[in-house]
Amino acid sequence: MGVMKRVTMVFRAKANKALDRLEDPRETLDYSYQTQLELLQKVRRGVADVATSRKRVELQINQLQQQLDKFNRQAKDALGAGREDLAREALTRKAGVQTQLDDLQTQYESLQAEEEKLSQASQRLQAKVDAFRTRKETIKATYTAAEAQTRINEAFSGISEEMGDVGLAIQRAEDKTAQMRARAGALDELMASGALDDMVGGPHDDIQAELDRMGASHGVDRELEAMKAELSGGTTRQIESGPATSSDGASDQTATPLPPSAVPAGDAPQAGDQE
Repeated sequence: MGVMKRVTMVFRAKANKALDRLEDPRETLDYSYQTQLELLQKVRRGVADVATSRKRVELQINQLQQQLDKFNRQAKDALGAGREDLAREALTRKAGVQTQLDDLQTQYESLQAEEEKLSQASQRLQAKVDAFRTRKETIKATYTAAEAQTRINEAFSGISEEMGDVGLAIQRAEDKTAQMRARAGALDELMASGALDDMVGGPHDDIQAELDRMGASHGVDRELEAMKAELSGGTTRQIESGPATSSDGASDQTATPLPPSAVPAGDAPQAGDQE
C-alpha cells in the first residue's frame, strides 16, 4: 500500500469518526422526512400537471366533436338542397376533424392512464411518508429517553464517586478525632500524676503533690467524722424521746428538753421572773 493511499485511508477514518460524533440521529431522521415530503410534493405536482393536460385535451375533444356534428349536419342540409358538391366538401372536412379527434382521444386515454398511475404512486408514497413519520417519532422518543437515561446514569456515577471521596474524608476526620481524644486523655493523666507540669499553675514538685494529697485526705476525714456525729446524735434523740412504761401499765412521757435556740423569744423566762 502506497503512502498516499494510507494517508487517504487515515484521513477518511478520522473524518468518519468526527462526523459520527457530530451526527445526531434525530436531525438525520428529520432531514430524511423533509426530503420525502419534498418528493411527495413533486409527485403531487406531476399528478396535477397531467390532470391539467388531460382536461385541456378533453376540451379540445369536445370542440372537435362539435365541429364534427356541424359538418355532418351541413352535409345533410347540402345534400337535401341538391348541392352534392357542398355535401362532399362538408364530409371531407368532417373526415379531417375525425382524424384529429381520434388522435386527441388516444392522447386523452394515455394521459388518463398516466394520471391514474401517478395518483396511485402518490397514494403509496403518502402511506410510506406517514409510516416513516410515525417510525421517526418513535425512534426520536426512544433516542431521547436513552440519552436522558445515560446522562442520569453518568450523574449517578459522578455522585457515587463524589460520595466515595466524602466517605474517605469522613473516615480520616474520625481517625484524627480519635487520635486527638487519645492524646488529650494521655495529657490529662500525665498532668494529674504530676509527670507533666501545668503551664498555667506553675511547676509542681513531688513534695507539693504529697501535701496536696494529704490536704485532700484530711478534708475527707473531717467530713466523714461530721457525718458520723450527725448520725449518732439522731439515734440518741430517738432513744430519749421514746415512751417509758410504768409498773401499773401507765405510760409516762418525759418531755425532751429543747435547746435554748428552739425556745421562742416570748416564752423564755426573764431575769425578774426567777425571784
